[in-house]
Amino acid sequence: MALNRIELLTLLAIVRLGEKAYGVTIYDEIQRVAGSDVSMAGVYSAIDRLERRGLVRAWRSEPRPERGGRARRHYALTASGRDLLRHERELTARIWRGLVLDPTGRRR
Repeated sequence: MALNRIELLTLLAIVRLGEKAYGVTIYDEIQRVAGSDVSMAGVYSAIDRLERRGLVRAWRSEPRPERGGRARRHYALTASGRDLLRHERELTARIWRGLVLDPTGRRR
């Protein structure tokens, strides 16, 4: 069950944000940490795919206190999402282990 880049960044942002993870904060976190040029629509598409795959679950917040305030749709990782994220981290660490690149990107 491979993840594309935006899906991986989205899962990581959800973990970093905890209970504050909803569409806009997920997008902002990806921009802040990864400096990525993903679109808001790309983030919502990734969330939809992750939810369909059972990697994240949605829950609704209480309505916002201002007049006409709406509930936000927040996201959290499922057990499967956490397992897949751990697997991705371990795989990346194994691939990088012992690999040193020179400034031009070539292996030393």
